[in-house]
Amino acid sequence: MTQTLLSLGHGYCAQALARRLLPQGWHIIGTTRSADKARALQAEGVEPLIWPADLTDALGRATHLLSSIAPDAAGDPALMAHGAQIAAAPLRWVGYLSTTGVYGDHQGGWVDESTPLTPTTPRGIHRVRAEAAWQALGLALHIFRIAGIYGPGRGPFEKVRDGTARRILKPGQVFSRIHVDDIAQILEASMNRPRPGAIYNLCDDDPAPPEDVLAHAATLLGLPLPPAVAFDKAEMTPMARSFYAESKRVRNDRIKTELGIRLIHPDYRAGLAALLRGETL
Repeated sequence: MTQTLLSLGHGYCAQALARRLLPQGWHIIGTTRSADKARALQAEGVEPLIWPADLTDALGRATHLLSSIAPDAAGDPALMAHGAQIAAAPLRWVGYLSTTGVYGDHQGGWVDESTPLTPTTPRGIHRVRAEAAWQALGLALHIFRIAGIYGPGRGPFEKVRDGTARRILKPGQVFSRIHVDDIAQILEASMNRPRPGAIYNLCDDDPAPPEDVLAHAATLLGLPLPPAVAFDKAEMTPMARSFYAESKRVRNDRIKTELGIRLIHPDYRAGLAALLRGETL
């Protein structure tokens, strides 16, 4: 029987997963909001479905489901539109992509999957509610709380090269992050080893201040360090400023002990070096 993944909100992380699954014979149905993106998905071997969509046929064929759709103040769009249908589908594995923002601010302290959820930003609050809504469906659910995502097309090199990068200095600020290739391998490992009810933190082994990452990117490029700007003097979007409202180090032991993960990029140094190599291939 063909294994079929229904990917709701088939974006950056889901596309990386698809690149692992398609060569193994998986069929993937991915939702997207535009006809242009639908054509691009089709060219990659993914069956496109333009959202909003009737999911009756797709859910009837799906053996696995992954939701990458972000919630808002009104709730989770996928569940609001199709919650009852999803709950009734005979799915072997369901994955929900959440965020480490659900833990809130820990002033640089460590958190793991058992840490109480105390979000401080609207995005984090929406995610906590969405996690609970997915859990209430009684599915074979796996929640993935993802740290800051980087990878091809989402690295710091372009801003360092064009001179727009700034090292924002906020004492004690630290972030966890993860390369998209590691997200994809963790999702695949979970699909191969289902543990309904499991919650996993997805991050690398080295939480670090964001200015250190930019400095290392500049060093790899052989360019001067980006200018340093104090956090309270920095010009930032409300979204960017909200990231700096929380500081924590995220533990990733569970993906290793339960899923046998060995990170492809265990820290930002390895990840940035791989991105730079990829640019020259």
